[in-house]
Amino acid sequence: MKMPISLARLDEGTYPQSSNSKKPFYILKTSGETFFSLGQKAVLAEGPLSTLSERTANFFGKRTDGPDILVGALPFDPDHSAFLFQPERVLRVQGEHNLGHVPGFGASAGSAEPNRIISVSADPSADIFGSSVAAGLEAMALSNGALQKIVLSRSLKVFASRDFSIADLMSRLALDESITVFATPLRQPEKGGAMLVGATPELLVEKRGTHIASHPLAGSAKRHKNKAEDRRSADSLWNSDKDRREHAMVVESIMDLLAPYCVELSAPEGMALRATASMWHLGTRIVGRLKDGSIPSEHFVSLLHPTPAVCGVPRAAAHSKISELEAYNRGFYAGAVGWCDSAGDGRWYVSIRCAEVEGPNARLYAGAGVVPGSTPQGEVAETAAKFRAMLDAFGIDGDRFGI
Repeated sequence: MKMPISLARLDEGTYPQSSNSKKPFYILKTSGETFFSLGQKAVLAEGPLSTLSERTANFFGKRTDGPDILVGALPFDPDHSAFLFQPERVLRVQGEHNLGHVPGFGASAGSAEPNRIISVSADPSADIFGSSVAAGLEAMALSNGALQKIVLSRSLKVFASRDFSIADLMSRLALDESITVFATPLRQPEKGGAMLVGATPELLVEKRGTHIASHPLAGSAKRHKNKAEDRRSADSLWNSDKDRREHAMVVESIMDLLAPYCVELSAPEGMALRATASMWHLGTRIVGRLKDGSIPSEHFVSLLHPTPAVCGVPRAAAHSKISELEAYNRGFYAGAVGWCDSAGDGRWYVSIRCAEVEGPNARLYAGAGVVPGSTPQGEVAETAAKFRAMLDAFGIDGDRFGI
């Protein structure tokens, strides 16, 4: 494998000169590393998730030049195609790195007139979403235990006075160092400039040699500025039977799917509270050692996605119910963003707390797990809280727009 360049400082001279390489087309920023890819050299052939490993193996087998890596996004629906591409250049910066210092990707240069939010419309409305939650609870009750959990989502459509700056959005999101910030294109440049931008707290799967890890989250509560109120929110989540049951379903599913592939598999710290700037979550870090390190990360993505954290239990029945109750296509929301290489390694994050952005238009997403004990009012409140990180990045006052 051609190893990505690791630089402590990026200079203008490191950037390729082709027209579509003037700025990063893909960024994945964690607290310890900023991963850039520049340009699009080649695009992976389309196909369902079930053929992803086969298609990536074929791609790497035929490519003779360029970085031995594919980056991009996977959609929620396994039957729809991912958008993964080979970049012209890959750069990795270890440690802290300010996105505004990247040539060609600094914050917007400023304008006499700031970007104004013209409209924010809910799709579906909070009332309709609440009705969908009620319908989901009824379906679970009538299933006699066959349908145990479904994850329902809603979105906000935003329109502004001018194009949104991806750099500005990412710089604001990156202020929360507890999450992974990402921006990735959803199609080739000549087909439009749609980007998926977000701040995810959830690792779907990471695979390095024989090492494998996942860090699912399920069970959430809003954070508060008042310390005492924030502590009560965390304690309430920790002691919630409903949220613990919801979380256990996700962990059990992932461990059951990974176990046949592993010599060792465990959750060393058990369930723990995981905090972002806007939410408390129940999380469990899962680590293992594979029997066969040659199995690529894409295989495990196909195995795990969509997890019960974004779909439900059992997967097929939950997916079918989501299609029935949600009036829109999730697209790449609740899918995955990440990378894979020709050695079989890769890292993939669940694409939540995100927005699809194109020009002056954006669509923000939030979802909530519905299990027996959930209420329509509770899930409306939870999704409203989950919108907060993206609303803040867009500079939108949720109260003003009734969110």
